[in-house]
Amino acid sequence: MGHVLVTGATGGIGAAVVDALVQAGHRVTAVGRDIGRSDVRGIEADLAEPGTLAAAVEELAAAGELGEVHALVHCAGTSPVLAVADAGPETWRRTLAVNVASAAELVRLTLPALRRSRGHVIFVNASPGMTGVPRWSAFVGSKAALRELADSLREEEAPHGIRVTTVYPAATATDLLREVRSAFGRPYDPELCIRPQTLAAMIVWALSAPPDAYAAELSVVPSPR
Repeated sequence: MGHVLVTGATGGIGAAVVDALVQAGHRVTAVGRDIGRSDVRGIEADLAEPGTLAAAVEELAAAGELGEVHALVHCAGTSPVLAVADAGPETWRRTLAVNVASAAELVRLTLPALRRSRGHVIFVNASPGMTGVPRWSAFVGSKAALRELADSLREEEAPHGIRVTTVYPAATATDLLREVRSAFGRPYDPELCIRPQTLAAMIVWALSAPPDAYAAELSVVPSPR
């Protein structure tokens, strides 16, 4: 069992991941805003401002916990529904910051610890094969960038023993999905979606892979109803 950093720990998927990790015996630190809503130790950082993450990581180091990071799970995300014609620079800046730049910065800051532990980085991405969705360009573009970040990091850090997994979940029953479906004018039925707890269990499973192999990519879809 190890020490896992989790972003987006107060959201639907992130909160479920925190609970599953704790139940599996891991020590969890939440990274982000509103961490008072989480039942685990947290460090404050605004993922829309990746530059704030350095102070958060310094807090971990000051507490003597930075040398014991075994995994990083990036669950944080924002999902604006706007056409290109309506999405201004701030929409793009914030979406890219939360969904990919903050993930890259947190990885960069914790790489020494992850290398020491031969740790694992997990990026929660989006539905498998999702491309070119009208009115969702900022979100889809950020997730494409997150995929490329994961693929590059996997190659770069393999000599240091770091595992990198991208999880591609289809529709998951969260408040964020409810909001997105409403913005698109589409129905939302949580009974037809993946439960956040189910997705969290699969993420914990990915972290528990044996030493000789692991899942570099994991597509998760609802079972047939």
